[in-house]
Amino acid sequence: MKKYSLLLIALLFSPDFIQRLAAAPEKATEFRRLSLAEFRDKMKAGWIGQMAGVTWGAPTEFKFKAQIIPPDKVPAWKPALINDAFEQDDLYVEMTFLRTLERYGLNASIRQAGLDFANSGYPLWCANNAGRKNLRAGIAPPDSSHPKFNKCPNDIDYQIEADYSGLIAPGLPQFAIEMGEKFGRLMNYGDGMYAGQFVGAMYAAAYFESDPVKIVETALQAIPADCQYAEMVRDLVAWYRADSKDWEKTWQLCQKKYCENPEYQKASNGGIDCKINGAYVLLGLLYGQRDPDRTITIAMRGGLDSDCNPSSAAGVLFTTMGFANLPERFTKELNQTTIFSHTAYSFPRLIAVCEKLARDVVVKQGGRVEKKGGEEFFVLPVRAPQPSNLELSWAPGPIADSRFTPAEMAQIKAGKVPAYLLEAVNKVVPGWQLADCGSDMDPGLRAEWGGRKNVLVTHPLDENTGCVLSKNIKVPAGKKTRLRLVVGHDPQGDFDLIVRANGQELLRKPVSKATATSDPWLAQEVDLSAFAGKKAPKIELINQPSGWSFEAAYWAEVVVVSE
Repeated sequence: MKKYSLLLIALLFSPDFIQRLAAAPEKATEFRRLSLAEFRDKMKAGWIGQMAGVTWGAPTEFKFKAQIIPPDKVPAWKPALINDAFEQDDLYVEMTFLRTLERYGLNASIRQAGLDFANSGYPLWCANNAGRKNLRAGIAPPDSSHPKFNKCPNDIDYQIEADYSGLIAPGLPQFAIEMGEKFGRLMNYGDGMYAGQFVGAMYAAAYFESDPVKIVETALQAIPADCQYAEMVRDLVAWYRADSKDWEKTWQLCQKKYCENPEYQKASNGGIDCKINGAYVLLGLLYGQRDPDRTITIAMRGGLDSDCNPSSAAGVLFTTMGFANLPERFTKELNQTTIFSHTAYSFPRLIAVCEKLARDVVVKQGGRVEKKGGEEFFVLPVRAPQPSNLELSWAPGPIADSRFTPAEMAQIKAGKVPAYLLEAVNKVVPGWQLADCGSDMDPGLRAEWGGRKNVLVTHPLDENTGCVLSKNIKVPAGKKTRLRLVVGHDPQGDFDLIVRANGQELLRKPVSKATATSDPWLAQEVDLSAFAGKKAPKIELINQPSGWSFEAAYWAEVVVVSE
C-alpha cells in the first residue's frame, strides 16, 4: 500500500502532470445560447464585411503613407464591387487554413498546416512570403516564423487572415488563440501573431456584443497584456473615450507614437507593421459609430494597407449586424456561383463549411448543440481566455530547431517548376533552368508575340524576388565570348534585367520603352571573356521586379557566341 501511495505522490507532483493540469481548460460555470439561425446570419455577414471592405479600399492600397486619405480620394461604392473580392488575397489566404481544418479536422497538426501553406499557389508578400519560403526550404513551423529565419515577424499578414478563427467560434475566443498558435505561427511571431488572435477574438465577441468598445475590450483579454499590440489597443480605447468625435486627432496620436517613435518600430517593416495598421482598423470600428459606410471609410482613410484595414473593421461590424440587416447595396449583386481564387469555395460552400466547422468547435470547446421546438441552438461555455506566452520579436526566444522530414518535403509540390513551363524553357532556351517564376501574367510559351515566334514568358515570384534562368556555361580559352540576349517588356510595364556570373553582377538594366532598341525588344550583349578557360561559371538571367506592375519578361533569344 505504501509503495502505491509513493507512486501516486510521484505522479501527482511530476512536471508532466503539473503541466497538463495547468493546461487543462477551466470548467465553465456559465453558458449562453445562440440559435443556429442567428449564427448563420451573423457569420455570413462577417464574410460580406470582409469582402466589402477590401474591395472598396482596394484602389487606395498603399497609395497614402503617413497621411490621411483626402475625402475626395475615397472611391465610390458600387454594388457590383462585392464580386471583386473573389480575387482578393485577404479572403483566399485564410481559406487555405479553413481547407486544412475541413480536410484534417480541428486537431490538424501545425506541421500539416505548414505543408498546406507551403503548397499554396498564389503570390505572397511580406511575412507570408518569408514564412512560405522557409516552409518550402524545409524549415518547419514554428521556426518558419521565428525572427532568426523570418525578417518580417511583426508584419500585418496574420492580422488580415485571422477572421475565420472567430467566425467559426462564436463567443469562444480561446479557439482564436489556438488557431493563432497553429496558423499564425506559420508566418508571424510576437505582436504579428497576437494581432491575428486579437482580430479573431473580436469576431468571436461580435456574436454577443454590438458595442465596438466592449468588443475591443473583450478581445483584448485574448492577447498578452504586456505586448506592444495590447498597448496600442488600450491607447486607442483611451483616446476614443477622451474624444469620441475627432478621429483625425487620434490618427495623429497613432502616427506620432506607433510610426515615428522607433521604440514601436523594432522588428517592424514600416507601413506593413501590424500595430499601426491595427490602429486604423480600430479607428474605423470605434469612430464609425456602427455605421457601415463610416466604419469602412475611416479605416480606409487611415492609409497604408487601406484595403485590408477596412476589411477587418467591416467584418467585425457586419457580424454584429447580421446578414438580414445589412444594407442591400452590399449584398444584392453578390455572385453565388463564382469560386474564390485558389480555393474550392463559392460563397454558399464557404458558409456551409464554416457552419460544419463551427459545430465541431463548439463541442471541442466544451459546448454542445441542442434542439428545441425544431430549432437548433449552440450552448456555449463562458470562459476567460488564456493568452499565449509573451514573445518579443526584437528579442526572440530560442528556435525549436524544427525541420520537415524527407517524407514531408516530398509532399511539398508547389514552388517546383510545372511541366508545361519546363517544356517552354526547353523549347526556347534549351539547357537553362528556371526558378522563382510567379504565376502572374500566365508564364509559358507564346507561339508568337511582339513579331517574334516561340517566345518564353516569365514573371517575378513576388515584388522582391526575381524569376531566374540559370545555366553553367563553358567559356572557351583563346576566344572572345559574349552572351546575346533579346528580351521584351509588356507594353504596360517594365522590369530590370540582371545578369550574374557566379553571383557577380555583370549587368543591371531596365527593360522598358525608354531602353528598348526596337520596342518592345531590348537587344543586349554581355561579355563573358573574363571566364575563358576557367571552370564553367553559373550564369543567371534575372527578371527582377522594379515596381510590381506588368513585370513579365519575354525572352526571344538567349545565345552564347564565341569568336
